[in-house]
Amino acid sequence: MIEAQRLTKTFGNRRAVDDLSFSVNEGDVVGFLGPNGAGKTTTIRMLTGYLPPTRGTATIAGFDVIKESRKARSTIGYMPESVPLYDDLRVSEYLKFRGRIKGLKGTKLRERTTDVLERCGLTDVRRKLICELSKGYRQRVGLADTLIHEPKLLILDEPTNGLDPNQIRSIRALIKELAKERTVMISTHILSEVEMTCNKVIIIDNGKIKAEDTPNNLVNTLRSTGSVLLEIQSDIINASQKLQELKHVKKVRSLGKRDTWNEYEIVVDAGTDARERIAHLCRSENWSLRSLHRRDASLEDVFVELTRKD
Repeated sequence: MIEAQRLTKTFGNRRAVDDLSFSVNEGDVVGFLGPNGAGKTTTIRMLTGYLPPTRGTATIAGFDVIKESRKARSTIGYMPESVPLYDDLRVSEYLKFRGRIKGLKGTKLRERTTDVLERCGLTDVRRKLICELSKGYRQRVGLADTLIHEPKLLILDEPTNGLDPNQIRSIRALIKELAKERTVMISTHILSEVEMTCNKVIIIDNGKIKAEDTPNNLVNTLRSTGSVLLEIQSDIINASQKLQELKHVKKVRSLGKRDTWNEYEIVVDAGTDARERIAHLCRSENWSLRSLHRRDASLEDVFVELTRKD
């Protein structure tokens, strides 16, 4: 569905996207991740035809985004992070207007407007002016706009931005439903959403790809595949030193104090579990132990390890 080859974009002396190559298969739900300034939005704008690449090529459903721009864009439903809407139109009026721009008319336009209003939970506000809507509902209008012409590919930039937890669940379920019929690419900072929604993840930083795989594979290959959380009563400095000396312990982080209990996060080598050794150390040092449990690594840990600057 998407084939990007050596995509590069420079602004003056700054290279925002640097030799980016990746592919997205039909039916994939892809999380496109990276810290602020990593080049995500610039890449998306090149894929959607808003920006020409300085170098490299990209195709959408086999159509070159530059040479066959109209055909490529007709297969895309794109929702930017800040959805541009006409505040003085009613919701249904706006969606019909957008549908006409995308080539719909007559019965087909009416059917598609009704369908996206229902699927995006906008039926009850269809007669409201857009300026009267909350940010969450404005996001829904943006999503309805991307769906109205039944595109093969959805590119969503922060689709759950501004939504409450119930709305996020609703949009997540909708994206999963839509993925049965089309390809979806999501740029977001809510990594738990990516873990629950996406079957593939692309992480970029400084305009370069840092990782590309399934969420599970990325977590399983993380250098530190989890940590142990510990609460004890002890001398902080002495405890940190002794915990650090244990086999397979990579790092000990003091998380501060709660009442008289010191909290630690203990990062261990991949594929190891140091809880028995930690418990034995607590007994031998006469440290009162309140809790000791393993925290498995998440996609957030992968993201931090691949993009942190320290």
